[in-house]
Order: sequence, then C-alpha cells, then structure tokens
Amino acid sequence: MVDILIVGAGPAGLSAAVNAVTRGKTVRIFSNKENYLSKAERVDNHLGFYNISGKELMNKFKEHAEAMNIKIEEGKVVNILPMGESFMVNINGEIEEAKKVILAMGISKVKELPGEGRLLGIGVSYCATCDGMLYRGKNAIVWDQSKEALEEANYLSSIGVNVTFVSKRLRSGELNESIKYINGTISEVVGSSKVEAVVIGEGNVPADAVFMLRDAVAPTALIEGLETEGNFIAVNKNMETNIEGVYASGDITGKPLQLSKAVSEGLIAAQHAALQIDKIKEN
Repeated sequence: MVDILIVGAGPAGLSAAVNAVTRGKTVRIFSNKENYLSKAERVDNHLGFYNISGKELMNKFKEHAEAMNIKIEEGKVVNILPMGESFMVNINGEIEEAKKVILAMGISKVKELPGEGRLLGIGVSYCATCDGMLYRGKNAIVWDQSKEALEEANYLSSIGVNVTFVSKRLRSGELNESIKYINGTISEVVGSSKVEAVVIGEGNVPADAVFMLRDAVAPTALIEGLETEGNFIAVNKNMETNIEGVYASGDITGKPLQLSKAVSEGLIAAQHAALQIDKIKEN
C-alpha cells in the first residue's frame, strides 16, 4: 500500500508529491495528459521566475521531482473506492491501495451525461481492458473521445464484444471491419437498473454497455458522493474534500486559476495528508 496517491502531475500534483516525500511518505503520481502550464508561452507571475516559458518551468518542476526519485507514471485513474481506512484506486485496470488520495487534475472540462453517473458500474465503464470481458457476446457502444478509443474498440471486438463505434470523425481504416460505425455524439445514457440504450442525435441505440473512453474522468464520476461548487471540487482550508482522506488542489478547486495557488495548495494537501497518516500510526 502506498501512503499517498496523486492524480495529476501538473504544478499542484508535483508540489504535493515533493512535500509528501519530504515528510517521509511513499507516493505514486499518475498523469495521462499534458497540463496547461506546458502550453503557456510566457510566465511572469511566479515568484523567482521571470520571462520563462511554461514548458521550461514545467521541466524544472519535473527535474525537481525526479531528483527526489519521484516518478510520474502514465495512466488514467478511472475509479476511486473508499475502503474504510484506505482507498482502492483503479488505474486503467491496475489496482493500487492508498491511505490518502490527492486530486490535482487541473480544471475539469468533462461533464457527466444524463444517466452516466447513475449507471456507472452497471453498463457505463471508463476502461475497456477492465470491464470488457463482462460484455462478451453482448452489445457495447464505444464513444470516441481519446487517442486510445480505436485501440480499445478493436480490443473489445477481439474478445467477442459486439462493438458499435461512435465518433464525430470519419471512420478510420484502423477500425476493425466487423465494428459498426455511427457518426455522431452521445447525449444521454438510458436505463433503469442497467444500461439499455444511448441517445445519439434524435434516436436511441440499444446497448448493454457504453465505454466512455475520454482522456479524463469527471471528478464526480471518479468517486461517489464528492461535493462540488459549480465546476470545481469543494474543499476546506486544509484542501480536504467532503470525503475523509481525499484532498484536492490546484485549478480543480476553483479560482484564481494561477500557478502559485496550485503549488501552495499541493503543499497544503500533502502536509495535512502526511500529518493524518502520522496520527494514525501514533494511535
């Protein structure tokens, strides 16, 4: 079991990792996308650095982390399950147990579809390799929202799932010929006790499952019961969410969406998480 698992490797996530390790805690940090800082042409408002590109600054943050033996791991966290004193975290099918979790994925542009959260785990999935075998011989929709979508659709087809691929793009030659294709987007997931269909355009397409293969998962879909304020995760002064043991830091907690705020919130989250772990050990 790792002490602290961090979701996101931008300024907030790396700050949390560095401060957790400084306090003697074991850390795993996951990311599957480039953060916004890396794309900034110029940064002038972070103390100690002037007229530096976002990419250069991000590289310095990574070098700092690497010097402390912190490894950024490629992976998309698709589910977090509280287990009393710890959490079971699903990273693309790999399960890691952690005492504390820090969410630092940056501002979330992902919004749940109607029916998505309610039917999560009973037909709605974020990971083909995790849940694909459950739908062997059944009908599944794969929604193209990430670079891995084609590969995962082909994988599902190869294990005997009847796949329909939904995409706004033209059909790719890399998609297996046996896979049905629909040009469009999904607007709703339909079902009472399980997935029964998805809404595409003006009609319903029957399905036993729908794989939402996005680059990121909405925070409220990652862990059940997470409180939000608008599009942001609600936190207290210690960066604690309403779920004990789960913290959030950086842009995902709200404005101002600034680098210095993200770094400081990562520090606060890591310090408090480490303190709580130490208290448990003392007891």
